[in-house]
Amino acid sequence: MAIYRAKTDSWYVERITSFLAGFFVFVSVILGLYTGNKYFFYFTAFVGFMLMFFAVTGLCPSSILLHKLGVPSLLEKYCEKEKGK
Repeated sequence: MAIYRAKTDSWYVERITSFLAGFFVFVSVILGLYTGNKYFFYFTAFVGFMLMFFAVTGLCPSSILLHKLGVPSLLEKYCEKEKGK
């Protein structure tokens, strides 16, 4: 049985995007429970929708923004290592 384990030696677009999604969900749920304001749960639903949107279409606005800010993708990091050999 194969086990998938992401590389954790550096930060790359895919890892940061997953971290941000988890962070936003966690914080919005905590704020929704703490304040009793249901609008925080709408933000949680939005993040969930965007995760499903990415799974269906392959487009992720936060990943596009991170890449434009100069964060390399995992594939780019791997190709840099292969070039350096």
